[in-house]
Amino acid sequence: MTCDGKVALVTGTSRGLGRAIAKRLAAEGATVALTARTAEPDPKYQGSLRQTLEEIEQSGGSAIAVPADLSQREDRERLFVEVVEKIGAPDILVNNAAVTFLRPLDEFPDRRVRLMMEMHVMAPLHLTQLAIPAMRERQRGWVLNVTSVGGDLPDGPPFSEFDREAGFGIYGTVKAALNRLTKSLAAELYGDGIAVNAAAPSNPVATEGAGALDLAKTDTEDIALITQTAFTLCTGDPKTLTGRIAHTQPFLREIGWL
Repeated sequence: MTCDGKVALVTGTSRGLGRAIAKRLAAEGATVALTARTAEPDPKYQGSLRQTLEEIEQSGGSAIAVPADLSQREDRERLFVEVVEKIGAPDILVNNAAVTFLRPLDEFPDRRVRLMMEMHVMAPLHLTQLAIPAMRERQRGWVLNVTSVGGDLPDGPPFSEFDREAGFGIYGTVKAALNRLTKSLAAELYGDGIAVNAAAPSNPVATEGAGALDLAKTDTEDIALITQTAFTLCTGDPKTLTGRIAHTQPFLREIGWL
């Protein structure tokens, strides 16, 4: 299988896109390290690390689960050390974990801005920094940041009702920052054989998190599109498939999958 012998660390894997991407990489032969805050089933939340781990193992895959709060630098370091000790340094890193608050900018709490910056920008950068040495030594590696079309600049004026009223200003800002970070890492690591890309659903995916925020009411797309996009970007040739900010539908049409 394509990922035989590879180690993948996928964040935010208790539910949603992270769980789907982790299951796909495991199905392709990777040993997957799962991480999120929700370790055990909890009636307050849909999904847990234990459930994702059991689904992978029941399908014949290999995985470990390491609970962590990725908003905390020390927890990110502990997570990475534990993953390396148990299954080895990652060949593939998927930065998917996120936290989202929607509110007009004129009343957005500072602490929530900082938390979103920490989760969407600082955590992906830090985990990538931790992964680089082993990838550089091997002269191969794949980093994927899960982003959003919300990082694109709004059209206007005039501005749409969504852009005026949905409260996506900070979310779009952190995803735009993540996209720029992706491009810079891709450029700096190109000579080391390390691919760095970002992927976003073209339309909302009806995951548990999106449902909680009313983000996936209409015009949704199948989660298989983001899993296929992620899989392609996590296994492609780092010399030619790097520095991409890929939206699922146009990207999959480009490669002939759609």
